[in-house]
Amino acid sequence: MKQILNVALAERSYPIHIGTGLLNETELLLKYLKQKHVAIVTNTTVAPLYLEKISKPLRDAGVQVVEIILPDGEQHKNSETLNTIYDALISARCERNTTLIALGGGVIGDLTGYAAATYLRGVPFIQIPTTLLSQVDSSVGGKTGINHPQGKNMIGAFYQPKLVLIDIDTLHTLPQRELSAGIAEVIKYGLIRDAVFFDWLESNMPKLMALDSAVISEAVYRSCQNKADVVAADEREAGERALLNLGHTFGHAIENAMGYGVWLHGEAVAAGTIMAAELSLRMGWLQTKDMQRIKAIFESSKLPQTPPALGVEKYLELMGLDKKVQDGKIRLILQKGIGSAVITSQYDAEALQLTLAAYH
Repeated sequence: MKQILNVALAERSYPIHIGTGLLNETELLLKYLKQKHVAIVTNTTVAPLYLEKISKPLRDAGVQVVEIILPDGEQHKNSETLNTIYDALISARCERNTTLIALGGGVIGDLTGYAAATYLRGVPFIQIPTTLLSQVDSSVGGKTGINHPQGKNMIGAFYQPKLVLIDIDTLHTLPQRELSAGIAEVIKYGLIRDAVFFDWLESNMPKLMALDSAVISEAVYRSCQNKADVVAADEREAGERALLNLGHTFGHAIENAMGYGVWLHGEAVAAGTIMAAELSLRMGWLQTKDMQRIKAIFESSKLPQTPPALGVEKYLELMGLDKKVQDGKIRLILQKGIGSAVITSQYDAEALQLTLAAYH
């Protein structure tokens, strides 16, 4: 079974194909190639699993394929790795109509997308996300970029793909920890804008964790549908799209402080979401019973609920590097209930201090 969603962005609109066996649909890829020349960017973990599955049929169809295999891990999402992509593209004489294909998780998608946005001032690219986190979040919406030693995703561009191809089958090779990390972003959609989806997740979490095909397909579809709706309304994060960063201001601070890759992105977001919920509770915006539901769903998906003890000053220092900072004021996404979130700088500073100080 295959489902198709559309990200409605006028001339930058593109489809998201979700289903099983989609890596075999070479004709779908060929349809989106401006010329018979592609560069597939992947990493050392994904390449042995899926690179030949994509590249061989393309070559058989007469497409010239450049393979770029990068080291795996968030710690490699930097300018040095980006230059590795540029070097390969220039060496292979890739032109403005050469399509870049991102085959992998969020790091590969972000790196490839940013390379596509900047190589020859912009070349087409296609997302083939192979992790749950990248399928439900980073592959959709056109956020691309790299990390800087001082902050996560500080350098990047909004640059939309031509196609997102989500093959649910790739999740069967995903380690349990990576699966849980992806579920953190799935839960996020329920918390910020879709209470019915949150209820559904509570009921179906055991099947989701067991990779039940029908349940995982539904979770990916509904997550992408929520993301597509938000992106269509606010492509460049001027307003509503910032809600997608629930837990991320705290979470990015955790990733930075612990060292990129020590905590997976989804793990840090889960802990950050707990912190945002606790601050909301302290301010009287969130009810205790909702806080208990939030903690319970993260526990059932084997995600961390206790953030690391960085100290109040370190948290505030790193949170101050967040891209949502405006006029020097940290803006946070906080909960007004399950399915309702707000982005605000009008939070209680003392309550924030108490929330940060709770972990020691």
